[in-house]
Amino acid sequence: MGLIKEPREIDFTVLSKVWTEEEEKEFSELIKKQKEERSKQKVHLPRKYPVKHVLPSSVGLT
Repeated sequence: MGLIKEPREIDFTVLSKVWTEEEEKEFSELIKKQKEERSKQKVHLPRKYPVKHVLPSSVGLT
């Protein structure tokens, strides 16, 4: 998550409350379920640099 910049002369306040045991259980089950789903997915990261193919010298392209 990124930071949210506060506009000038505007203050954001955050109210937090204590979670009940039931809410904590639900949240932990949700996180477990998401982790399982992500572990099943294959991740394909884009390459930062193109792959250079090196031809063997026996090809004769010099």
